[in-house]
Amino acid sequence: MDDQTQALAADPAAAGSTLGRLTEKLPPHVWFGVSAVFHYLGPAFAVLLFPHVGVLGMAWLRIATAALIFAPLTHPWRTLSRAERSSRLLLLAFGACLAVMNCSFYLALDRLPISLVAAIEFVGTIGVAVIGLKTPRNLAALAIAVAGTLLLIDVKWSSDPLGLFWAFLNGTLFVGYIVLGHRVARSGAGGGIAGLGAAMAIAFIIVLPIGFRDALPAFFSPPLLLAAIGVGICSSVIPYICDQLAMSRLPRASFALMLSLLPVTATLIGVIVLRQIPGLTDCLGIALVVAGVAFHKPAR
Repeated sequence: MDDQTQALAADPAAAGSTLGRLTEKLPPHVWFGVSAVFHYLGPAFAVLLFPHVGVLGMAWLRIATAALIFAPLTHPWRTLSRAERSSRLLLLAFGACLAVMNCSFYLALDRLPISLVAAIEFVGTIGVAVIGLKTPRNLAALAIAVAGTLLLIDVKWSSDPLGLFWAFLNGTLFVGYIVLGHRVARSGAGGGIAGLGAAMAIAFIIVLPIGFRDALPAFFSPPLLLAAIGVGICSSVIPYICDQLAMSRLPRASFALMLSLLPVTATLIGVIVLRQIPGLTDCLGIALVVAGVAFHKPAR
């Protein structure tokens, strides 16, 4: 283990042995599956809270919740103080990416349909997958998954240029999340949870002056505050931890390809929670995405 790895694995009690053992016992696809489910549960709840705390206020509460949960578990300042300069810069970049990505994601959702935001977000992951999936078999798997995703997502263009700006910014930063998150995951113990905790603390410092005023109403309404905390746990704690545990064992291109499953989980959540029954085209899209992911072979 080199100095960078030792720095990012800076002895977080809860992120070490327990999560490390779970990471080895469960396949990385299980962790990704959990993340995929919560990836859509969190935003669904967040949109309902926009009228009460504002868009940036909700982003602030989401990041603050995650940072406060991670802090006693991962000791972010210890991780940062022990890190080598290159590791510290990596964590700073990851934290900044998390902060701006979450804000731009919510700002896009406030102006555009979630299907369009998701479609734009998925464009960047295709690029990441293409770069790493070099075999004909894996490129064919990617093509099948993309075809299925296009069937699932009813993409309607928008005349809202500001909304499109936030959506494309979010999509660009989502690629950064994959690339930087993968580096952090491969550099730390317990699936890089220590590095994630440090990055989340950095993200909180960045958004601290941005959304605090909008978030104030939540502190005077216990039900609203509890709901916001729930959104933070669903959006930035459970999925990010699971992503780190999956990234630590999956090649980056394979992880990017598996992100094509997100529209599938969104459809299934719609059936279970919202009673939105998919049509024949949606079912065909689900089948193609699952087939593409199953057909692809991770690099050794």
